[in-house]
Amino acid sequence: MKRFRPYRLDAATRDFYADVRVSVNDFIYPYFIVDGEHEIQPIHSLKGISRFSPDELVKDLEETIALGIDKILLFGVIEQELKDEVGTIGYDKDSLVCRTIRLIKQHYPKVIIFTDVCLCEYTSHGHCGLLVGETVDNDTTLPLLAQMALVHAQAGADFVAPSAMMDGQVKAIKDLLHKKGQTAKVLAYSAKYSSNFYGPFRDAAGSAPSFGDRKTYQMDYRTKNQGLEEISADVEEGADWIMVKPAQTYLDIIQRASVAFPEIPLAAYQVSGEFAMLKTAAAAGLLNEELGFLESLTAIKRAGANYIITYYAKDFVRKGL
Repeated sequence: MKRFRPYRLDAATRDFYADVRVSVNDFIYPYFIVDGEHEIQPIHSLKGISRFSPDELVKDLEETIALGIDKILLFGVIEQELKDEVGTIGYDKDSLVCRTIRLIKQHYPKVIIFTDVCLCEYTSHGHCGLLVGETVDNDTTLPLLAQMALVHAQAGADFVAPSAMMDGQVKAIKDLLHKKGQTAKVLAYSAKYSSNFYGPFRDAAGSAPSFGDRKTYQMDYRTKNQGLEEISADVEEGADWIMVKPAQTYLDIIQRASVAFPEIPLAAYQVSGEFAMLKTAAAAGLLNEELGFLESLTAIKRAGANYIITYYAKDFVRKGL
């Protein structure tokens, strides 16, 4: 009889045999940016998370960096009246995101900045690409995504992260960056599923579609192999890093991606709904918040993620997890 219980007899023994540990170096911390000055707007659907104006974000970054978190992901939150059908404000070289990148790099040049590249936060209709009637048109969207990535890179972004799930978006971006002599890398939202767990994010970013849904371009969660095929296509197009989103409900995809593409850094996004569920359950006394997040984030890393995008990163470090 093989005996396994000796591996678990006490805390010291369990710690000794634990071979998966989450660390601060694994984290990418998301920030929501709003225009203006001295703005800190709590997001009620994401307890403990706020939108920041650029000046306040720079102040908040002081603590983030002190905690050892050196990677951040930026989302611009744009007032509705500034949006149009083609998302013009998103690929302006003086856009909110571009101005924020420059300000961050002025104060904290070593912070690694990732920027979300998608039209959904900038279009009046809230979809991730240009519309022909009520249908998102893939190929006419590509040049706009590439232009948005370019202005982010020119402003100083280290990584641009296309999340629109348009076919060919990585190649379009890589080609334009190369043509313009930019060295920013691409983190591709390669396997991004059409998920019910994005609800709080759409509230936070003001990016809910004004009609319909995104099922014609985000992936159907009932598929098993399309995620790996999407990742393979992005890798062929030159993606430097790849991503699976959401994370907690797609651990199988994370694991398979890590095995299939071991040479490509793999990020996983613990999305807003996954974060909010744990927070809500803890507030209701149904689980221990710290242990719940520790288990969740450990599972994501155990599945094979090299990096985890999570709203809990700062609390994780603060609480000494």
